[in-house]
Amino acid sequence: MPYFIAYLETLNKEKDAEILAEHKAYLQKYLEEGKIYAKGPFLDHSGGIIIYKTKDEKEAYEIATKDPVIREGSRKMIFKAWKSTLPE
Repeated sequence: MPYFIAYLETLNKEKDAEILAEHKAYLQKYLEEGKIYAKGPFLDHSGGIIIYKTKDEKEAYEIATKDPVIREGSRKMIFKAWKSTLPE
């Protein structure tokens, strides 16, 4: 099964801090629905990564682009399909 990764790089730290709670709440909904496999910030506070586990790339991309940090422009995103080599 392919996964989809959103690599998020922080562009505006002040704006990002203002919408961090909204970003976390947005992701929590999809985490509870099983559509996020893993997520978390980089230790240097330069952004983070989200790994989506959705039915297809279109669904993952729609979720990723509606994330408040992308919608508000506090982070930029690189979006890629990814294959895990770990056992399911």
